[in-house]
Amino acid sequence: MSYDDTNIFAKILRGELPSHKIYEDADTFAFMDIMPRGDGHCLVIPKQPSRNILDADAASLASLIASVQKVSRAVVKAFSADGVTVQQFNEQAGGQVVFHLHFHVIPRFDGVALRPHTGDMEKPETLAANAEKIKAALAQ
Repeated sequence: MSYDDTNIFAKILRGELPSHKIYEDADTFAFMDIMPRGDGHCLVIPKQPSRNILDADAASLASLIASVQKVSRAVVKAFSADGVTVQQFNEQAGGQVVFHLHFHVIPRFDGVALRPHTGDMEKPETLAANAEKIKAALAQ
């Protein structure tokens, strides 16, 4: 399968669709998931076009995982979380829905299950407030 540059994350990277950005560097971009499975659920993506981990080059993956770690530390701090879940899916059979490489970063709390993926969108003001918490933790 080839990369489709009309996917939603490619459109976000080009500024064609809005997002609640929390972090950006030369190689990666992180923003809030609009259908979060937990408070503070965000996504980290490479700027380089990659369908998923199966076609990404090693240099892009190295930059991406460094940003995943940075964002993971920030969400734990921002939400006083007990841990973090990092998820990554590849191809439809692997659970991938958006075909641009991405990692889910979800703060976790003892005894609190992830919310189901229902397709319900979070309120924009909640996403904006959560993004600000994470950005503040990144700045410390």
